[in-house]
Amino acid sequence: NLYATQYDEYSADPSLPLDPVRDSLTLALIKACVHEGVPVLGICRGFQEINVVMGGELHQHVQEVPGLNDHREPDTQDLDHMYGPAHPVQLAEGSWLRGWLGCDSVQVNSIHQQGIKRLADGLVAEALAEDGLVEAYRFDKAPGFAYAVQWHPEWKYWDNKASQAIFKAFGDACRERRMRRNQ
Repeated sequence: NLYATQYDEYSADPSLPLDPVRDSLTLALIKACVHEGVPVLGICRGFQEINVVMGGELHQHVQEVPGLNDHREPDTQDLDHMYGPAHPVQLAEGSWLRGWLGCDSVQVNSIHQQGIKRLADGLVAEALAEDGLVEAYRFDKAPGFAYAVQWHPEWKYWDNKASQAIFKAFGDACRERRMRRNQ
């Protein structure tokens, strides 16, 4: 497991590669960006890293947790199938994504085996899978834009209104920060 060492848990699969150098750099960078108000958008592993660095925990193998679905990618080499829509997520009342889109659910892809076990303090669930697994969150009190999704919105974003809304909000936040810094 890539993050178990960050919250005193043994790796459930020692055959998986661990990258403590990458983890130490990435986790420190996340802390610094959030503290300084640099816009942050976490995607998939980034979603998991942010939760961990903020004090949350992960399920190492969601598919083995009673009551949770298998969120891993289908066994295929066909990228359209692998990254295609896999399940709906329910957008929380008052969530940013619900506000951006004006709807209460969206279809997302799903290619992860780790998932939120305990959401870190200060993070607010924005979207849940049908089994209750957190699929998107925002930082409640971050000094800048801070948002994360478990799925891959970059896959064929031009055909996906939810992806476009996420990237537009992130881009707007980056432009706003640049303007504030240039004043």
